[in-house]
Amino acid sequence: MLRHGFGRRRGITLACLATALAFTFAPARHAGAFPHVVRSGETLAQIAERVYGRVEMEQILVAANALDAGRGLSIVPGMRLEIPSVGHHRVAAGETWTSLADTLLGHPDRSDVLAISNNAKPWIQPTEGEEILVPYNLRFVAGPGDSTLTVAYRFLGHRDKAWMLDRYNRLGGEPLHRGDVVLVPLTELELTAEGKVLAASAGALVRSEGAGQAREAQRRAEVELPQLAADVRNGRYVDAVTRGNRLLGSGDLSRTQLAQIHQRLVEAYVALDSQGLAETSCLAWREADPSLVLDPIELSPKILRACTNASTLGAAAPPASAVPSASASAAPAAPRRAPAGGR
Repeated sequence: MLRHGFGRRRGITLACLATALAFTFAPARHAGAFPHVVRSGETLAQIAERVYGRVEMEQILVAANALDAGRGLSIVPGMRLEIPSVGHHRVAAGETWTSLADTLLGHPDRSDVLAISNNAKPWIQPTEGEEILVPYNLRFVAGPGDSTLTVAYRFLGHRDKAWMLDRYNRLGGEPLHRGDVVLVPLTELELTAEGKVLAASAGALVRSEGAGQAREAQRRAEVELPQLAADVRNGRYVDAVTRGNRLLGSGDLSRTQLAQIHQRLVEAYVALDSQGLAETSCLAWREADPSLVLDPIELSPKILRACTNASTLGAAAPPASAVPSASASAAPAAPRRAPAGGR
């Protein structure tokens, strides 16, 4: 019996196709796939072009719906197809790559692939509030001559990713045999505008944490955070305030990103002698990073004063919309790890 399509399964023949199909179409709580009912005159190539913008993605639809079993199955009007797409998940407190892989991908050993799929290091845990991409687990039934090398090249574009398939399916280096079921984690499944409309009409985007909107905001923030730090470091405090507040309004950011932004805003507001705004930002900084320790030896007296006053506030003030004047006089702000002699 197949169990999550996982590991080696000997002796699976075409007579077991019904079992494989049952797992292919079984609802998955975290799957990003969505259904599509074939219309009159539609072909798989046309559907692939509409949904993905690439005709060659037809082979993904074929494999996802087991249309290549036996002598091949044709699509007919009214047939329900599964359209693979990635999912998204907002990281909660305490979740790790291992626990997320167990919950989202079916086994904790898949944590390395989950981390790499999100351009992260497996040994650096995701942060609370971060929205991660969840690969689509394509179930592929091996045919004659199939190996991890050919499957990796066919679906992942590179033969050198065969090691990942071996580890992902816990094959232990053993060769594939006809009928073996292999899970292929797919991440390159970007939908076209029309594809997103189809997914939304099927409810898939609602089930997938807003279809990655937070992830896009977080990725944009990662690009701009170094520039925000450079603005403060080079004395462009008004630019830093503008950039920081724009980032805060760009979408749902992770706690780590919020902490970094508010830290830079504290430094910029202090440098601009905007004490009240600095206090508000410091309160938000401490809320985003509860483990924050304000070291009087390493931080400037102005930052310490702003943060000390902030700790007496009953609640955070609304985000400031006004940008202080560029003509405001101020002393340079010290970063969090500023030398003891900072202002």
